[in-house]
Amino acid sequence: MDKMEGNEEIQEMQILDQNLHNILLQKQAFEMELSESKSALKEIEKSPEIFKLVGELMIKSDKEKVKEELINKEKILGMRIKSIEKQENTISKRLDDLRDKLQNNTK
Repeated sequence: MDKMEGNEEIQEMQILDQNLHNILLQKQAFEMELSESKSALKEIEKSPEIFKLVGELMIKSDKEKVKEELINKEKILGMRIKSIEKQENTISKRLDDLRDKLQNNTK
């Protein structure tokens, strides 16, 4: 491997590392949102009346409708998290491959 090829691989590793970092931040945000939705669903079961925040207003809402919205939101967030995990695995594998290649070529 020549020096130029090694530099290109190091650059690619830096880009992949940044992409991985961004993906992990997205995943964390989705996981937090999922946790909040699950918590809200538990609270709905305990409450006789449900109020929904719309802009700066709290509006009385139908309990079943809000419950259905939260369940759908959980499904969507779950799919997004799975998609992000696939991207995370792909990038991690490529990073590992590049590290191995660079280590083997520096020996």
